Amino acid sequence: MELLDPRVDFVFKRIFGSENNKDVLLAFLNRIFMEAGEAQLTEIILMNPYTDKDDPLDKQSIFDVYAKTAEGKLIDIEMQLFNKYDIEKRTLFYWSKRYAGQLHEGEKYQELKKCVTINILNYSFLPNDEYHNVFHLREDRTGISLIDDIEVHFLELLKLDEQTESFEEGGLVNWLLFLKGADPSKWEVLKMNEPGLEKAMDTLQFLSQDSEARRLYEARQKYLHDEASMIDRAESIGMAKGLEKGLTKGKEDEKKNIAKNMLSMGLDISTIAKATGLTEQEIKTIQL
Repeated sequence: MELLDPRVDFVFKRIFGSENNKDVLLAFLNRIFMEAGEAQLTEIILMNPYTDKDDPLDKQSIFDVYAKTAEGKLIDIEMQLFNKYDIEKRTLFYWSKRYAGQLHEGEKYQELKKCVTINILNYSFLPNDEYHNVFHLREDRTGISLIDDIEVHFLELLKLDEQTESFEEGGLVNWLLFLKGADPSKWEVLKMNEPGLEKAMDTLQFLSQDSEARRLYEARQKYLHDEASMIDRAESIGMAKGLEKGLTKGKEDEKKNIAKNMLSMGLDISTIAKATGLTEQEIKTIQL
């Protein structure tokens, strides 16, 4: 039996973002926070649990895992298979929406709780050899923290050393090796190192044997690959160096064809405008 890829966001959310697997999520998060030198969590509340209504082809479906601690701290986990560029700006944009979205009219600023973003990347991003990097808002020279409310983690799977699974006694790296797709013949070692992984592995095996889950998985995988191919196509014709230079003069028809394809994939108009150099109004005309 061929196992589904746990890095596909649809599968990732089934494993870590369902009510039945809150204990799996809690164990995973505690390893992330423990490695960052933070206190362990005792309870987690899922804010957007996976349901059967989550359609992998529905652009309204959100396949990140969004949770809250008993103290009110908000945690958002995203799995990124492909480099969509500007991940740092995208991260801060969505972090700010989470943070500001807590405050309702008439409430005080002190009501705002800490927001944590955890990006799991299937590509190399930061210019170092560390697979786990954590960012906070601190003074550059002294390291004095301005406020603890912002925290961003980047977990880069490609920076993992496959040999670590032979001697790692426990910790985050075992979870990441599982997500990266460690050979099932090595799962026993990972489970011995990290017992909390067993339920995650059982869930993946169950999903891999379920015909409906496999159908949805294959649909989602095709969608993600088509989206990545479209981005690569855009880059190959000179669009993706910053996604703002546009195409050279005289290729208006090509721009419009690319925009039409991006619309069919469910990408938003502002993203398409940046990728093609067309105005939002021109894209809306194509959409009609």
